[in-house]
Amino acid sequence: MTEARSDTTQQGPLDPSVGDLFKAYDVRGTVPDQLNPDIAYRIGRAIVAFLGAPTVCVGRDMRVSGPILSQALISGIRDQGADVVDIGLVSTDALYFAVGNYGYPAGVMITASHNPANYNGFKICREEAKALSMDTGIGDIRDMVVSGDLPEPRGPKGNLEQKNVLEAYAEHALSLIDVAKLKPLKIAIDAGNGMAGELIPPVFKRLPCELVPLYFELDGTFPNHEANPIEPENVKDLQRTVVEQGCDLGVAFDGDADRMFLIDEKGDFVGGDMTTAMVAIEMLEREPGAAIVYNLICSRSVPEVIKEHGGRPIRSRVGHSFIKATMRKEDAIFGGEHSGHFYFRQNWYADSGLIAMLTVLQLISKKDQTLSEVLKPIDTRVRSGEINSEVADPQAVMKQVEQVYQDQGGDVDHLDGLTVGFKDWWFNLRPSNTQPLLRLNVEAQNEDLLHEKTQEVLSLVRGE
Repeated sequence: MTEARSDTTQQGPLDPSVGDLFKAYDVRGTVPDQLNPDIAYRIGRAIVAFLGAPTVCVGRDMRVSGPILSQALISGIRDQGADVVDIGLVSTDALYFAVGNYGYPAGVMITASHNPANYNGFKICREEAKALSMDTGIGDIRDMVVSGDLPEPRGPKGNLEQKNVLEAYAEHALSLIDVAKLKPLKIAIDAGNGMAGELIPPVFKRLPCELVPLYFELDGTFPNHEANPIEPENVKDLQRTVVEQGCDLGVAFDGDADRMFLIDEKGDFVGGDMTTAMVAIEMLEREPGAAIVYNLICSRSVPEVIKEHGGRPIRSRVGHSFIKATMRKEDAIFGGEHSGHFYFRQNWYADSGLIAMLTVLQLISKKDQTLSEVLKPIDTRVRSGEINSEVADPQAVMKQVEQVYQDQGGDVDHLDGLTVGFKDWWFNLRPSNTQPLLRLNVEAQNEDLLHEKTQEVLSLVRGE
């Protein structure tokens, strides 16, 4: 007997403001005022209608709204005639692994990544874990959802299957390093009450390392701190633990556990670009001469390290869709971003903080050095971090700033916003996709020059 379809089949147009949920790379908003089960149901149907996928793999993180949105999304997918493989509570990188490894034609991760507890959303990918962006499907799905113009389902209601993938993902990640080469390191890991709490234990039971866990209990209310390790206040507990317990290093994951940041044995925060450089060293030992992609916010040290180790550095725009496209085009073995996203060819070009962490563990084990000692010859410059300025007309301001530094003989390029380079410092200024903001990143040879030049550029940007 054919299973009946859900009764959540209201069609008809929605308020146009629903379209604001659909971002450049995902769907995201506050629950329930912006995102609710009805919208999730429509998104499920629209994904199947757009991709024509006969099967969709669905995972979710630990957010409180996850179960109800998952149920609605799955109902929409099945009502549109596609089967669902529900992999339950997983990290985003485990969802990408499942789609790539088992050959599913589509996948959806229910997560709002590092956003506060009242947010949720969807990361959508097609076959081989190719993520959808606004230009490659999110815009089309948005239009179907908002207009209510969803095509009639093809065939009967889809089937539902449950599958556990975390053990298989742990095996896959570990297959990309030589576990026998790891030293018995003591490692503090802050899961931030996010999905690393599920992801890390099956990995560490196969490692010779001692795990010091912080906040491994899944809790979508984030009772200890927000699961966004790029904000300094969210890694203070980890930094203190590393120093007090004499750990070799610390690792902080974001809520859906695809991004990862390191803390060295002294308790100092390690930027994503420095982790990119370290992973690059190890990857180039495996595949000499390989291409490695880095985004243009990364330190100048990153391409220098890649060249020093015989690799081919390729500079990319910021954002996973650009990095992944460049990696596929150049057959790059690895790509990294300052924001803690790391992409691997052997992982369907998808990001994996877990694989990056394991790769760094292998590097420091083989070098028989502390993390700070490995970083010392690499991390030779100072950086401002990203500074946001609200401006009325971002493009006009960028043109004015460009003219000032062009007149001073700076090297100018427009790969992503405005980048201006001098011998001993450089900056990038780029507009936000969603707000009237300009984002400034500056790097210099020393602290005094960094301070001087950061204030100089900010004065121009803010008209001071």
